[in-house]
Amino acid sequence: MTAPSAPPIRIGISSCLLGEQVRYDGNHKHDHYLSGTFGQVFEFVPVCPEVGIGLGVPRPAIQLVGPPDAPRLVGVEVTDLDVTERMITYGQHMGHRLGDLSGYILKSKSPSCGMERVQLYASPDHKGGGGSRQGIGLYAREIMRAHPLLPVEEEGRLGDPLLRDNFLERVFTYHRWQRLNAQRLTPKALVGFHTRHKLALMAHGTEPYRALGRLIAEAGRRPLRPLADEYVSGLMQALRQRATVRRHTNVLMHIMGYLKRQLDREDKQELLELIEGYRQGRIPRIVPITLFKHHFRTHPNDYIAGQTYMNPDPLELQLRGFH
Repeated sequence: MTAPSAPPIRIGISSCLLGEQVRYDGNHKHDHYLSGTFGQVFEFVPVCPEVGIGLGVPRPAIQLVGPPDAPRLVGVEVTDLDVTERMITYGQHMGHRLGDLSGYILKSKSPSCGMERVQLYASPDHKGGGGSRQGIGLYAREIMRAHPLLPVEEEGRLGDPLLRDNFLERVFTYHRWQRLNAQRLTPKALVGFHTRHKLALMAHGTEPYRALGRLIAEAGRRPLRPLADEYVSGLMQALRQRATVRRHTNVLMHIMGYLKRQLDREDKQELLELIEGYRQGRIPRIVPITLFKHHFRTHPNDYIAGQTYMNPDPLELQLRGFH
């Protein structure tokens, strides 16, 4: 009897990024990298909120107008068009309906889908000037409100290798958390989850690493569900902090400590040279990690073997660059 396959990793995405001709002008914004590379690993859930609220294709262009905390979504040329309430209601509905997503990729600069820095005007006729980049798309705002832990990014920012790697790390971590919660959550399972992510957390900062460690020490002594909710909130917030070269270097040196009695001087020197090469930007992080994995095959360590930092999901390894 074959083991059941793992559930797919479902990612919400703006429909136009997959080539669907749903833009206001009847065109699309097909991102071939996302559809061709991410599409091999993730199950995309495409959404066009403007079509979702009943606007046609093509349709009048819309814009954000008003204060950043309460903008209106109104027509650019069709002055009596106001879809603010319809878009907010639709975003709230979809926020509830799409509860099993592990991430979301939004179309940048869109007055409905933009995650940040969307053009915001003081008045519909732009008499207040050319606008400012203080807006958030109304649909995106409701999705992020409904799911504050959900990894969210824009397609433009995913062109940056470091931002892309950070997004992917958060997606796979959040998906593992969702799978854990789909089973029977126990204090032991929660501690085990944290243990597997210790090195990854260390790369994002010592303070959240220590704070979450103190929190997990309460497992078994505090009500489990509130503790788990507090833990995952801190975890996802910590992972938003960009892991730096310096922090990764510290993690690599920490890993080396698990081999200090097993390796001879030449092997240690080789590892140190590779870690220094990574620190100086001459080689990617995957190079010292690969050599570490070679040594740990000869000198097994259960703690290191269980770390997502060293042994990520095969699909995660397929997408992430480990720069």
